[in-house]
Amino acid sequence: MQNIWLFFTRYYHWMMLFALELISIALLFRFNSYQGSVWVSSANAVAGKVYEWQASIEQFFSLTERSEQLSRRNVELEHQLWQMRQLLAEQGIDSVYADSTIKSTLSRLTVIPAKVVSSTLNRPDNLITIDRGRRDGVAPDMGVACGTGLVGVVYLVGDYYSVVLPVLNVRSRISCAIRDKGYFGYLLWDGKSANEAYMEDIPRHAQFEKGEWIETSGYSSIFPPGITAGQITGISNSVDGLSYRLKIRLSTDFARLRDVYVINDPTIAEQTQILQAARDSLNSQ
Repeated sequence: MQNIWLFFTRYYHWMMLFALELISIALLFRFNSYQGSVWVSSANAVAGKVYEWQASIEQFFSLTERSEQLSRRNVELEHQLWQMRQLLAEQGIDSVYADSTIKSTLSRLTVIPAKVVSSTLNRPDNLITIDRGRRDGVAPDMGVACGTGLVGVVYLVGDYYSVVLPVLNVRSRISCAIRDKGYFGYLLWDGKSANEAYMEDIPRHAQFEKGEWIETSGYSSIFPPGITAGQITGISNSVDGLSYRLKIRLSTDFARLRDVYVINDPTIAEQTQILQAARDSLNSQ
């Protein structure tokens, strides 16, 4: 016992220093989202693996519900495909050409399936970590969606893991439109409910009703058009009174989010390059 006491009295200052270092590191990564996201996505593959194992256990117990969601989503997609064929037929386009047009549209898109291994819901700067990274073809600023709709945008990329900036982040700003109406604005989150967001900058002359659906507009360099974002549940005026502010019930349940896909559209990258070239040309004049 005396030897143990002598050991502590001799080296207590080193132990104290080590303990304080551990506490400082824990606080740094716990309360700073950027450092925390880098730690998980690129600097610490072990931590990513631990999150992955935890997510796998949770996913095992939710297989039945996810299977039902996939079945419903398949029915919805089949119905949308039928509607597309009907629309093309009404325009006088034969079914063979319609099928080739649909296939051509879909073939330009490639998706990278991924699983959520870590996420938060109770912070203003929520982040999601997925188990796909640079080696899987994921790059920053790629769109992320799931079977029920919009998720977010790839923020940071490591070799094996990536961090996603979700809709539930106060810095998120995604261009969306009212389905079949064409009026567009920006989807924002106010840092409160995990089930609701807001769409701003809707013009005063726009005509729409509660219950209509919101989807990506295709006017950004990240998402193709038509990815469901949510449903209008409330209509109010903007702060300056010059536009509408819509309350949106999000179609994605972030509390149960497990499977996602990263969208890789080469045409979006081309749009970004052209836009950047135009900006550089204007700045050089």
